[in-house]
Amino acid sequence: MVKIIFLHPDLGIGGAERLVLDAALAFKSKGHDVAFYTNHHDPTHCFAETKDGTFPVTVIGDWIPRSIFGRFKAACAYTRMVFAAVYLAWYVIPVEEPTLIFCDLISLCIPFLKMARGPFRIVFYCHHPDKLLTTEGGVLKKIYRAPLNWLEEFTTARADKVLVNSKYTARVYQDAFQKIKDVPDICYPSINTEFFKRTIPKSLKEVVPVGTDKFVFLSINRYERKKNLKLALKALAELKNIIDESDWERVHLIMAGGFDPINLENMEHFMELSDLAADLEIEDKVTFLKSPKDVEKVSLLYNCKALIYTPSNEHFGIVPLEAMYYSKPVIAVNSGGPTETIVNDVTGFLCEPDSQSFADAMSTLIMNPELCGRLGEAGRKRFETKFSFEAFSNQLDGILTRERQLISEARAIEYEQRKTK
Repeated sequence: MVKIIFLHPDLGIGGAERLVLDAALAFKSKGHDVAFYTNHHDPTHCFAETKDGTFPVTVIGDWIPRSIFGRFKAACAYTRMVFAAVYLAWYVIPVEEPTLIFCDLISLCIPFLKMARGPFRIVFYCHHPDKLLTTEGGVLKKIYRAPLNWLEEFTTARADKVLVNSKYTARVYQDAFQKIKDVPDICYPSINTEFFKRTIPKSLKEVVPVGTDKFVFLSINRYERKKNLKLALKALAELKNIIDESDWERVHLIMAGGFDPINLENMEHFMELSDLAADLEIEDKVTFLKSPKDVEKVSLLYNCKALIYTPSNEHFGIVPLEAMYYSKPVIAVNSGGPTETIVNDVTGFLCEPDSQSFADAMSTLIMNPELCGRLGEAGRKRFETKFSFEAFSNQLDGILTRERQLISEARAIEYEQRKTK
């Protein structure tokens, strides 16, 4: 058994948070001791494992502002993580003596973690280069981002091992960080299937006021503009024009996702989506759900007919895996990570990011009910063979074993150098 520390900016509800928690569960399943350190943790807006005692969580630097008058969010996020890293280097690492430190999202913490002495290794999980996630801006924005972008590449290169979540992200990583010659390892995320196995789904009516006779399409994504959730609403409105009235009566869309009340974009985008549903005259066909609990999310996946996944160039996408586990076909954009998880016409449909393409795929499932079962079963088989939690756990344990071997080799070299002095 070894000690493993996870450092993550905000332990809320999202794909990155789910990934680090599943990685922690994978390490714990192998008998290792795992602890979390973070800048922010709200027990009312987090995954269960961070508040039910599964993992100890320590908050560091939450007093540092997230922005300055609504601006400089990246600089503030970097500052918060640097503060946490310095704290760990001075007060935690010398006492806990971890073998591995697993960090993600913000690489600037890495050199500061290495201020601590000790034979530990740092693994950085790159979900997507941060420099590519920022929105376009004018000259001042470019001047502001230039040092941050340089620091991201410089500090990412200081990690002992870099992991990425897909072949797509690996290509993006190498294009974005051309000065880094080391090729990152691909570590496909998975889901905690033990939780899904022991969770008994509720009936749909216990979660949302929707009848069991409905053909339910489900969308699960954070309420953020980059997730392109408007596409699901526009596709639903388009669907009305290509199926008959009796089929339309059965259709319902549930839009569920992470909603943080202190996140301005979450609040604004939720209102935008509500207004769009009204403008499209489909508000009676859509149910919006904020931050569903884990059992509610399981119940939605279990009871829906198909998943609608709208982001373009998504780095990987955990939700399609969850739908595949429950034998549900997935309709997703033909780009990014979903092209590696979904096989078109076999486990679901890969579509162009427009309402007509999505509506055509939705109508195909409605008019061919047996197709849902066939595609869903194929998706479950693909999940089991390529994306199972066991495969994910074994890969991470293999990485840990190699890093421990490198620590042993470094100790041996240091010992020999002492002997020759």
